[in-house]
Order: sequence, then structure tokens, then C-alpha cells
Amino acid sequence: MTEPKHRLNCFRRILILAALGFGGLAVFAGMLAAQDSGTRGILPEEFVKARPAKPGAAAAARPSYKLVGAGSKTISMAALRKNSTDLRELGITIWRLRPSVSTDGGPRILVQEGADTISWIPERVASSAPLRKGDRVRLSIESPRTGYLYVIDREQYASKELGDPFLIFPTSRTHNGDNEVTAGRLIEIPGQEDRPTYFSLRESRPDQTGEVLTVIVADKPLEGLTLGPKALALSKEQVAQWEQKWTKQTEHFEMTGGKRAWTKAEQEAGLDGTRLLTQDDPGPQTIYRVATSSDEPILVKVGLKYGGSKAGIAAH
Repeated sequence: MTEPKHRLNCFRRILILAALGFGGLAVFAGMLAAQDSGTRGILPEEFVKARPAKPGAAAAARPSYKLVGAGSKTISMAALRKNSTDLRELGITIWRLRPSVSTDGGPRILVQEGADTISWIPERVASSAPLRKGDRVRLSIESPRTGYLYVIDREQYASKELGDPFLIFPTSRTHNGDNEVTAGRLIEIPGQEDRPTYFSLRESRPDQTGEVLTVIVADKPLEGLTLGPKALALSKEQVAQWEQKWTKQTEHFEMTGGKRAWTKAEQEAGLDGTRLLTQDDPGPQTIYRVATSSDEPILVKVGLKYGGSKAGIAAH
């Protein structure tokens, strides 16, 4: 299979994506202090409940999530309350691919490598999981509210300096530029129709320590962006302006237990934008909760540090 020419510049490291533990982990301290024993609305169960119900299906057990940060505890989504209109959520799952074995069930990703067809199993990893050179990764994002998704990538170096920003999603190459999100709709980066369907972690420069992804969901399309098949270079000034306006207090939660491998429902939802995940399907691996008004975009920074060999994400 040919490798895409755009470097994750296009996801470059998206995965980066991932981690998201950025500052703000302890945010909401006052809010949490006002709640009893960590059981009153720390994680809004409406994230999954916003999805359509599966007709005729009995209520499925909700996944459990753990608040990331000091003093966090595992809690059941079913035990949490829906109590605020000024809190918005975003779900992100990082998938790391591994070669499949004969005992694996469920869907796989088939990749043509030379004369061979290689079968890979996508598995969830926590946002803080170290990623290494050679890893193959994918990203899926879900919003319980309707909006338009944008993902910006920058490299981070030992000096704490950030590299140039690139809009890695949307592009005309993935989903034909369709970046609309709604409850139950799964956006995959790269898409299953892309070739290849994953990004490879590759070393960028010796002092690179990680990546920073800025993920935005806006109620209206952002103006002034001309999309093409490759990642779009943005000005540092423009990104700084968005972050200054829309960065709010944020906390995030990691799923504990549950299904780790990619499911058929997730495969179908990622491939067909009209196939929505239901309340009975797996939730996102990581949920970010942001304290922002209902009329402002939600903005989340995802930070990823590389463990072992320093590596960035590049198109395979």
C-alpha cells in the first residue's frame, strides 16, 4: 500500500493525540469539592445517553471511568447526575495497532505491504500511554453535541518550544472534508478509506519530546480555511488567538476495563457517517470535560510525551 505523502503534520503525532493530560487536570477543584464522595456528577452520563437508543435492546451496563489526577476514584457512569448546562464533553480514543493472531476475533484492518496483506488489530490505549518509534496509531473522536471538528498538531521540543501548527483535520482527503459531529457519530483520523489507514511514529528531530494537539468543536465552521488533501499550515498568531479565547478549565477521565479491541459497531460507525453508535456500544476511551458556555467552541489540548525512542507521528 502506498504511504500518504503528508507527514503527520497530518496527525503528526497525533496522537499525540492523545494524552491530554495537559495542565488543567486538577481544574474543577472547587466544583469537585462541592460534590459528595466523588459520586455526584463528576462524569456526566449524558455523554453516552446522548447517543440514540438501540431499538428493542435492554439497557446495557455503562462503562466505568476514572478521573485522572490526585484523589481520583473509579466511578460508574450510571451513578452520575446530569446537572449543568455549562459543562461540555469530548470523547477521544487512541488506537494502537498490533499484528493479529489466529485467536483474535472481531474486525481487523488489512494493509497491503508489498506483496503481502498484513492484518492488524486496533486496541485502545490510555491517553497517557507511551508511544514509541514504529507504533502504528489511529484516532477516533466523538462529541455528544452537534458541531464542527478541527484538529491542529504541533511538535514539542525539549526547550518547551512548539513547532509550526498544522490543521490535520479536516482535509479533503479524509471523509471528503466532512467534519460535522453529532451524538453517536464517530470521526476517525485517518479514515478507513485513507491509504494507509494509520500513522506511523517516526523520529522528527533529536530534541523532540512530544506533540500537542489542539482539538476544537465549534457550533459553526471556522472561517478563512481553505482545505486541500494535505494538512493546512496555520499561522501561530491565529492558533494563539483561538486558544486565548476558548481555553477553559478542563478535566479528563479514562475508561477502566471494558472492551479494548476495536468492535464491529465502531468499525461500521467510523466507515459510514450515517451509522451512529448507540447507548449499548462502547464509549470513548478518554472523556474530556470542559467548563465553557454553551455558545462558545469547546477547545481541548492533548499532550503526548514519547517514551523510549523519541518519535513523532508521520504518515506511513
